[in-house]
Amino acid sequence: MHRKFDIVETALEAHYFSTLATALSAAGLLETLKGDGPFTVFAPTDAAFAKMPQQTLDELLQPENKNRLAAILAYHVVPGKIASNEVIASSSATTLQGQTVNISKKDGVKINQAKLIITDVEATNGVIHIIDSVLMPAMN
Repeated sequence: MHRKFDIVETALEAHYFSTLATALSAAGLLETLKGDGPFTVFAPTDAAFAKMPQQTLDELLQPENKNRLAAILAYHVVPGKIASNEVIASSSATTLQGQTVNISKKDGVKINQAKLIITDVEATNGVIHIIDSVLMPAMN
């Protein structure tokens, strides 16, 4: 019998979230997402991170930008376990970061401008929905 993994272990097992795992570690959020949850994570793939300018990503991973990186990553997490049918039925969701993401159904399901590409990846402490772009919250 396969043991079930938490959100972090599930992402690491998938092999296309290495940039996300590196970012979560740099931001100090690994322990949060290994916690009880439940959480819903809109997880950008390595290809989604590759759409960002490399310099921007490198800067975000620097220790002095830890809080900014943590805010961006928390913008990908919604408290509670929200299955894809509930996501699709919604028009928005409030993130751990505090801002709202918009959910639209024009040209497929989108979270802000990111397309939902794989849904309902189960984890012991929530669910992962895979997106094709990194979500960027409004920065003050």
